[in-house]
Order: sequence, then structure tokens, then C-alpha cells
Amino acid sequence: MALAGSQSQELKQRIEDHTSHIGIIGLGYVGLPLALLFSEERFRVTGFDIDEAKVKTLNGGGSYIVRIPPNEIARAQASGFEATSDYDRLREMDVVLICVPTPLNEYHEPDLSYITDTVKALAPRLRAGQLIVLESTTYPGTTDEVVVPLLEQGNSAALRVVRGDTGKGDIYVAFSPEREDPGNDTVARRDIPKVVGGVDPIATELGAALYGSIFNRTVSVSKPAVAEMTKLLENIYRSVNIALVNELKQLCARMEIDIFEVIDAAKTKPFGFQPFYPGPGLGGHCIPIDPFYLSWKAKQFDFRTRFIELAGEINGRMPYYVVDETAAALNERRKPLKGSRVLVLGMAYKRDIDDLRESPSLTIIELLQQRGALVDYNDPFFPSVGRGRHYDLHMRSTSLDKVGEYDCVLIVTDHSSYDYAAIVRDAQLVVDTRNATRGMNSPNIVRC
Repeated sequence: MALAGSQSQELKQRIEDHTSHIGIIGLGYVGLPLALLFSEERFRVTGFDIDEAKVKTLNGGGSYIVRIPPNEIARAQASGFEATSDYDRLREMDVVLICVPTPLNEYHEPDLSYITDTVKALAPRLRAGQLIVLESTTYPGTTDEVVVPLLEQGNSAALRVVRGDTGKGDIYVAFSPEREDPGNDTVARRDIPKVVGGVDPIATELGAALYGSIFNRTVSVSKPAVAEMTKLLENIYRSVNIALVNELKQLCARMEIDIFEVIDAAKTKPFGFQPFYPGPGLGGHCIPIDPFYLSWKAKQFDFRTRFIELAGEINGRMPYYVVDETAAALNERRKPLKGSRVLVLGMAYKRDIDDLRESPSLTIIELLQQRGALVDYNDPFFPSVGRGRHYDLHMRSTSLDKVGEYDCVLIVTDHSSYDYAAIVRDAQLVVDTRNATRGMNSPNIVRC
């Protein structure tokens, strides 16, 4: 569609000319890679974060994310990228993208405090003609029911969001879910289609133009709620299927069947099957959390999402299953879990990344300690682990030089840097939750 009004036309032209100034709030695993993509296309990008340490690191040419080397930061700086904690500079931006966390609270309910705090900080700094896009994963309705009212109520200039019912307003608002997959080197970020849903068709078109400048394909949908639900469906699909194979893994163990061999056989079918793999539990910001956003929202419509809740229950029990199997393996060797020395391999939630968010290793270590085990860990990406939202460990990574001194080596994250053959050779007992020792025959290996 052709944009109506000089304001939106001018903004679209600046986007297409790559002269618009892009502001990104939240410079974590989503915001920083996004900033680099825009910088590669010669947009001027300013990153905003309340963490002064991140701001200082980036402006010094450094990086705090392993998969983003310092030379990528330097290239972005050459295109004008800078980081700041000064939210007053949001007034300078043509576009503001919000990439802040959306965790669960202690009751497994959505915690939108990062979004609401950010929007409240942004609102008094709005100016007419800006495009505001929320990227944080959340429940359907957040953009319309939370973000838009806060933007309108919080600005002193009485600016209004452009809406389809009137076609009038001062600022444009859309939702476009992030689709980051840390550690995935098989799909380039630019090749991941970007879904965009605006409060108004003009906002959708502006959002599509913006993301079309850095992604090879954009997918426009009718409204923000559709885009919000799209992101949840993607992650619920994974959660439910992972729960299925996690449950089958436990059944196959009792039946003395190798679940990984079963999956390999099944995936030879050229249609109707996609392989998912079992593990010690779900990690990362998305899959363990996002399904609960929808199950919480569904209650407002007197609807119970039974598949989602069951999948969450199965996946949430996997760390307990791992600890029980570890105790059983030690018991077979006439050793109680209490007092046994256990070395946990891997703290990150998945292979070869520096991301602890919701990692099952955190829960497994706490459960082992509660049952009296003496626990150490090794992870090449985490020299130490302190305190977070749901853990309080204060541990340092230990060397692999004395693997044989531990009663059990528990593989929780299968980093590619580990020499599994050497570990199996030296260890008294290896409990493998990731099939990292596949193809190795040793009486010291227990796969669970």
C-alpha cells in the first residue's frame, strides 16, 4: 500500500535510504546482534542499556557475548554504532526497537516489568513520527493492551498512536518477534524471515520496510496479536515435541531400547516427521518460558491449555529424572549419592554457547547438593557462576585434569571442545544425558 501522509512517507524514505537513526533498547542476546545487522547496512545505530558495564565494554570495542567477536563491534563502530545508558537520547531516534527480557515470576506467571519499565522510560521522550517496535516475546495482546496505553499516557506532548480506525496519530507501533537461535551456524540471521504486525497498516508497512533492509524476507500479518501468537506457537511446538521425546526416552530406558536409535530410524521418513531430541531439561529464554505466557493468557478466556501444561510438567521434571538416574548409577556401584563427588560437565543451556538462562545444569547442581553430593563443574564458557534470578551457586569451573578422582562425571551440556573418549577412559562413571558418548562401549557409561 502507498503510505498516507508526509510524516510516514518521510520516515519510510529515510529507512529505505538507510539514513534513519535506529535505537535499540536492551543489548543482550537479541538486541546486540540486531544492532550489528543494522550497522552492516550502514544505518546509524545507538544501543541503550541500563547495565553500565555493557555500555563501557561496547564503547571500548569489546564484546561480552562469545559468538560476537570484538572485530564485529569495531566494524559497527565504524558505521556509527555506540552504546549509552542515557535514555534522553531516545528523542534523537527515528526508530526504537525494544529487546528486553520477559521472564516468569516465582508463580510461573508473566513478568512484564522489563517491558513496562522500558516503555514508561520511553514515553516521555517520544516525538512525532517515530516507529516503536516491541521484539520481546510475550502473550497476545501485550502490544495493544500494555505498550500502546503506556506510550500514550506517559508522554507530556499528548502524542497518539496511529490506529486503523482513524488513520490519524503521531507515532507508529508494531510487534516483531525475535527469532534468535544462539549457537546455530547453519542458518544466517538474514535468512530467518521476520514477522511484523503493526497496530495500523502503516506501522506494518514501516516495520516491513525497516526489517526488509536487513532480512531477506519479511512476513506481514494483520495485527500485533497475530505476530505475538506466532512466536508462542513456534516455541510451544518445540516444547511439546521435546516433552514427547523426553517421555519416550524414559519409557525406552525401561524397555532397554535406545531412543536415539529410534529417532534416527524415524527421521529417514521423508514426510510427516521432524526429529526432536531428549535431554536433561529445557534451557534458554524461550522454550521453558514462552508456553506459560500463553497458558496464563488463556485463563482470561476460561480456557485450559492442557497440552502446554503437560509438556511443561514433563520437561520441568527432567532434571529430577537425571538426578535420580545418577543416584541409581552410583548405587549400582555401591556408592550413595550423599558424599559422592560429582563433576558436572557443562553449565550453558546448550552446546557451545555462553548462555546460562534457565539452564537445566543449574537445577541439577542444586538438586545434587540438596541430596548431599559434593559437586564441581566444568564449562569453558563460564569460569565462575554466581547468583541469578533462580540460583545461588557461587562456584568456579574446575580443571579436567583429575576426572578420575570423581565418583561420577555427569554430562549435562555436550560442548564440542570436550574429549569424550578421554573422559570415558579416565572416569570411574560417566552419566550421559546428551548421547555425547554414542558409539563408545564401556561399562563405565550410563546413558539417561
